[in-house]
Amino acid sequence: MPVNINRVILTANLTKDPELRQTPSGTSVCKLRVACNTRRKDGSGQWVDKPNYFDVTIWGAQGENCANYLSKGRAVAIDGRLEWREWESQEGQKRQAVEIVAESVQFLGDGKNGGGQNSALSYAQGQAAPAENYAGATAPSGYGGAPSGGQYGDPAPVGPAGADDDIPF
Repeated sequence: MPVNINRVILTANLTKDPELRQTPSGTSVCKLRVACNTRRKDGSGQWVDKPNYFDVTIWGAQGENCANYLSKGRAVAIDGRLEWREWESQEGQKRQAVEIVAESVQFLGDGKNGGGQNSALSYAQGQAAPAENYAGATAPSGYGGAPSGGQYGDPAPVGPAGADDDIPF
């Protein structure tokens, strides 16, 4: 039987400041709203940017760090999975939503000017973008800031192909 893959990787900009909450058991959960442009041709044949908006959920200490160091306009790279949820509103209506549950969030840009479009663009084009780890310090260029003890352990390279000659693949 084939294995299903549920994976989302994108670079985007925050459309509002992060919202941090606590579950009744004390676990932190951070909610982000991000926008990611898709280029399309309009009716006249001109290329235009169409924004796509996504809700992102980050759990635990990584969510706390996102709430502490991110703000509206900041560029981020998100690696996670899609999750569909269904609930009933207070008015009794059935509601549904698809959101991204982030497994890692990489802060792009320098954070002083919000990251901006240029930071996300240079990252998407494979150029080395400044990286921050989750303590807010600058990390070596080309490495993600996944906290140790995460799903995959040590940070994985996220820079352009061939950026680190020590990697054998």
